[in-house]
Amino acid sequence: MLILTTALTTGALTLSACGSRDDKGDDGKSEGKQTTVVIGLDAPLTGDLSALGQGIKNSAELALNNANKTKEVPGVTFRFRALDDQAQPTSGQQNATKLAGDKQVLGIVGPLNSSVAQSMQQVAQSNNIALISPANTTPDLSQGKDWKQDKRKRQFSTYFRTSTTDEVQGSFGGKYAYEQIKAKTVYVIDDQKTYGVGLAAAFTTKFTALGGKVTGTEHVNPEDRDFKAIVSKVKTANPDLVFYGGEYPASAPLSQQLKDGGVKAPLMGGDGMYSGDYITLNKKSAGDYATSVGKPVEQLDSAKKFIADYKTAGYKDRYEAYGGSTYDATWALVQAVKAVASANDGKLPSDARAKIVDALNKVKFDGVTGPVSFDKYGDTTNTLITAYQVDAGQWKSRYSAEYKG
Repeated sequence: MLILTTALTTGALTLSACGSRDDKGDDGKSEGKQTTVVIGLDAPLTGDLSALGQGIKNSAELALNNANKTKEVPGVTFRFRALDDQAQPTSGQQNATKLAGDKQVLGIVGPLNSSVAQSMQQVAQSNNIALISPANTTPDLSQGKDWKQDKRKRQFSTYFRTSTTDEVQGSFGGKYAYEQIKAKTVYVIDDQKTYGVGLAAAFTTKFTALGGKVTGTEHVNPEDRDFKAIVSKVKTANPDLVFYGGEYPASAPLSQQLKDGGVKAPLMGGDGMYSGDYITLNKKSAGDYATSVGKPVEQLDSAKKFIADYKTAGYKDRYEAYGGSTYDATWALVQAVKAVASANDGKLPSDARAKIVDALNKVKFDGVTGPVSFDKYGDTTNTLITAYQVDAGQWKSRYSAEYKG
């Protein structure tokens, strides 16, 4: 049996096993005869993107809960410490510093936002601690800013992700828009953030390479909710499709205002738009499109146990777009800890953090989202992408494929 307690001073969630504890408590590495390993998490647990962040937190917690229940790593009890970044890079950096400063933390799951990851990567690298995101998609994070010139170089040996990149997702979206939606013209808007700009650029590159035409571009503040000026420009351009690089808190009102203003073209975005809250916030979301990494977990046999366990756990928040990839990211850390302990007579060495980073490069297992492993950049080897459309008040998958270009 596991007990869930809340540390009010830090907002951290802690998983601990029932039973006696020795005098070391949280200051040592032992819990009875068990070795305590803390897995940290950074995500937006409050604020506009909290729907996604809570799904990430719950799914990571569930993975560690299951690892303890089944004694996945003999002699090890996992504990969980979740911190809120509110989707702000400064908070993410502070959280990474806080987690890395705790010697019992041997890995960090998160963050959601690529811009937040940029602020955390160097902290993780300096402390030799694995940072594994279930949601970051900006290629620069793993392959460097010159990846477009095919001058790819791994940026941080401690950084991994279980979501594929915008090079894949944006290109998939551009191809889907041109070949499946049959759009020949598009108006492209981005929110000026790392994720939104990169996604819009990858989409545009593929769409125009296939023969599509961009009839206009616009950049918005991600905090904006009044898009009257843009609506007028888009209506004049009269595109077949509007593409938005950004997240659902802004894209939902943008879509509704476009339609209220007489724009007939649907709005399309990426995984940052693929949330149940997009539909809740947008009364005219019907017909809009979004792409997201992986395949709907509801359609995967490999996800049946995850879905059942999540329901049994009684979480009030949905697991959302990144539930499956978060579970897999957390389980990858569990498997890395297991490999390191197994190679050291069942005990964790003093340099466990560095050894876990090395082990992650070799991790391979069948996860919730399918086969899980990482390439030489720390990116997932799973490039499956799905296109969705809002239909009858919910996102419905239209097309899934392993993207090859």
